[in-house]
Amino acid sequence: MKILVTGNVGFIGFHTAKRLLERGDSVVGVDVVNDYYDPTIKEARLKILEETAGRTGSEYVFLREDLADLAAVTAAFETHGLDRVIHLAAQAGVRYSLENPHAYVQSNLVAFTNIFEGCRHNGWSTSRIVTSP
Repeated sequence: MKILVTGNVGFIGFHTAKRLLERGDSVVGVDVVNDYYDPTIKEARLKILEETAGRTGSEYVFLREDLADLAAVTAAFETHGLDRVIHLAAQAGVRYSLENPHAYVQSNLVAFTNIFEGCRHNGWSTSRIVTSP
């Protein structure tokens, strides 16, 4: 199964992608890798995911993209023949939302809409999408 995992270098996304690779699934990870959290931690997680894919023989593709970019999301769906989506990408931090509300709109609303539209335009029902609570 080929699964798109958004936010795959965040804490939950990383562990989700790693577990999927360990069980033999193909993973297409997408993350913007911004500096809200330490980017060196995110880069280290990317290396671990690549090593895990190499060790298990699972396919792993990483897309350093902003999910608010509709063209990037459309290309991901068209290029990778996805079976499922686990959407975990989001801008975290309630206090930060007061300082930079537009980051929340882009990440948590526009990006979420782009993922749903990618699924809809590929004939998927919402039963093939898992989102964070």
